[in-house]
Amino acid sequence: MGLLEQNLNENKMTLIVSLPENRFDLAKAAIQAGVDSIKLHVNVHHRASGNVFEAVESYEEVFRGIRDEFSGPLGIVPGGSFEDIRKSEMERLLALGFNFYSIYAHDMPSWMLGLDKIEKTFAISSDYSLTSICNVKHLGITALEASIIPGEEYGTPLTFKDVIAYNWLTQHVDVPVLVPSQRKLVPSDIPILAKAGVKAIMLGAIVIGNTEESIQQAISSFRNAIDSL
Repeated sequence: MGLLEQNLNENKMTLIVSLPENRFDLAKAAIQAGVDSIKLHVNVHHRASGNVFEAVESYEEVFRGIRDEFSGPLGIVPGGSFEDIRKSEMERLLALGFNFYSIYAHDMPSWMLGLDKIEKTFAISSDYSLTSICNVKHLGITALEASIIPGEEYGTPLTFKDVIAYNWLTQHVDVPVLVPSQRKLVPSDIPILAKAGVKAIMLGAIVIGNTEESIQQAISSFRNAIDSL
């Protein structure tokens, strides 16, 4: 069992941070606030944060520093499109200690399913039909990221319609469902998301901001809400 899968199985709800920048100080703030897992990015323009992430070689020192500081699951978005993802970079990411990758299903080349020593998570977008999603554990998948909110609705409050959609997914797939903060999630959303079967929330720029102080404050508040379940 991989580190991420173990975390998802053992926790009431896993608290993941998707950092708006690949910076050691931001990662350290998240670690000190009690995050369970950290996700970083390369080769992608990140819509929610507005940042452009470069190739792996630009961040090797930062990645090593974060890995040395953090013993929990460390994840990577390896690219923003099919053409951005290269086997040589995936090998370097494995050597740097990443435990899982996260990528939209339509951007994932089939060879990535055959990678050893790294857990595989995938995302679906608002363009996917929920009824097309099925059991995937037998394909080597660890978790599903439900990135189903349309881009024009980013930063708006969670609705019951969203909860119904997340609940449908948790009932129809055989891997844990992760919910990213495309909506402006608040700590009081945690109990209803837990009742809907959500196994992890992934807090990104919309909720945590882009400073050490905002990250520490946001993660601490969600940490308290999860620990109170």
